[in-house]
This record gives sequence, structure tokens and C-alpha cells, in this order.
Amino acid sequence: MNPIVLVGTKDGLFELGSSSRTHLPGHRITAVSGARRDWWVAVDDHEIWHAGTEGRWQRVAESRDQAVTCLLRNREGLLVGTEGAHLLRLQEQTLTLQPVASFETVAGRNRWHTPWGDPADTRSLAADVDGRVYVNVHVGGIVRSTGAVGDSESWQPTVDIEADVHQVLAHPSIPALILAAAAVGLGTSQDGGATWTFTAEGLHAPYLRAVAIAQDTVVVSASGGPRSRRAALYRRPVGSAGSFERCHDGLPSWFRENVDTYCLAAIGPTVVAGAHDGVVFGSDDAGRRWEVLADRLPSISCVAVAA
Repeated sequence: MNPIVLVGTKDGLFELGSSSRTHLPGHRITAVSGARRDWWVAVDDHEIWHAGTEGRWQRVAESRDQAVTCLLRNREGLLVGTEGAHLLRLQEQTLTLQPVASFETVAGRNRWHTPWGDPADTRSLAADVDGRVYVNVHVGGIVRSTGAVGDSESWQPTVDIEADVHQVLAHPSIPALILAAAAVGLGTSQDGGATWTFTAEGLHAPYLRAVAIAQDTVVVSASGGPRSRRAALYRRPVGSAGSFERCHDGLPSWFRENVDTYCLAAIGPTVVAGAHDGVVFGSDDAGRRWEVLADRLPSISCVAVAA
């Protein structure tokens, strides 16, 4: 079965694959999570929509106070990250979003910030194979759960917040292997976030916005900073201590903007990258060779791929 690619844009959700189509036209899509026949998306900044086995999209819930920034569908249900560095959970019986109160008291929360002076945001979410949840706050590092998400003593800070993490990602099958795309390179933890090492070897610049895992390969987007006009994709084996290799075949010489958080996704050997100018690139060999899957789309905010 060929992978399904979903591309969230400022004007609808585009499905690429054996039968391409557009969902939710006229709506701004900011986050996608889930799997084939179980998709969850953030719509118009505040609404949560779902498409199940029948493929029909339904509005499920609304975050009235804070804009939604990221979603995670895991064994505990649907988790929702928001502006202001909050974490919500969908109560499926009442179809309401309830704050995860224990997340509000994480040690070090008073140090979370943004360089421009606004409150920090919940930027990305991940869950490992053992069920631990990792919440990336920008700028606030990565907080991990050590038990159930709602437990009063569940949350612990991990990485130094000055690493400026933009995305956290758990390996889909190796327990406790966690990756982080950060301003200082790729962070790797092999003990569930307890300790971290960072590397930028082989990159033209260390500023990373996105990370994906394609089988035994990690793919990252790198640039010189938040407003860089020279961004590129790189790959190397998961767990390797060697240099990154630049992805060239089928890609532009440089992306004119960062390939942003959640604009890089993978499943199996398939990798998908969405550029801000509306072009979607795909690779079926873990990032060695690429081709254009779609172009002239509205501005892209996120991509997802499912088997």
C-alpha cells in the first residue's frame, strides 16, 4: 500500500498519493497527527477536527483561550500543545479540551521565554514506545513525563533550555532513543532524555528546525538561523557519531527559507519535506534521491505521512 501524504497549508489540507484531493478548503491548517483512517488536525488556530474510518471530517473541539500549535495522538488519547506553553488533553466523552494541570507546575517554568519577549509556546510533542511523552517548549527545552500525563509529579525538565530546541522526536521502535532539532545541532538521548549530546558535524550551519526518522536514517533541516536564506536537508545513520551528508539529488541548491518544524516527516523509507513556497518534495529511499510531489500549493505549515 502506497503511503498517504497530508500537507497542511494556509488554505486547506492536501492529500497526495494514489488519489490526490483537497480537504477543508478555505481553512488554515496548522498541525496534523494520527494515522491512516485516524487523522487529527488543528484548524483555524483554535479548532480540532477529526477524520475516522469513513473519511469524513468533523469538528470535534475548540481551544478558546490559546491557539493550537501542535498535536499528538498516542495511547492516552489526543494531546494538544498551545501558545503560552500549555498542554491540553481531549476528553472524548465530553469532546472538550481540558488543561493538563500537572504540566503547569514543571520545575524551571519561570525561565521559559522567547527572544522577542512573548511568552513561550509548546512547539512540538512526541511519545516513545514505552509511552513517555516529551513536550518541547520554545524556548524552554524538553519536558518529559515519567508516568501518566496527568500525574501530579509526572513532569521533569531535561535538556538545557539554551539549546533552543525546535522539535523533539522519539524513535518509532528503539526504546528511549530521543532526537532534538536545536539551534546548536542535532541532540541525541539514548536514555529517554536523561542525558543529551549535540553535534553539527558535516552541516553547513548548526541551526536545525526539523527532524525525521526514515528506517535507519535521520534526516534534518539546517540553516544559519531563523531568517536564513540558505537552508538544506542532511542525512546520516541513526545513532551514528559521524558527519551528516548533504541531500542533493532532486532538491534545490538551497531552500530560501527554513524547512520548519513539522514540515519534515517520514515513515519507513519514505520522507516528505514541505517548503514555504508551496513545493512538496518526496524521497522513497530515506533521503538519497528526491522528486517533486506537488507544487504551487498555498504556504505550507505542516506535513504528515502514513503507510
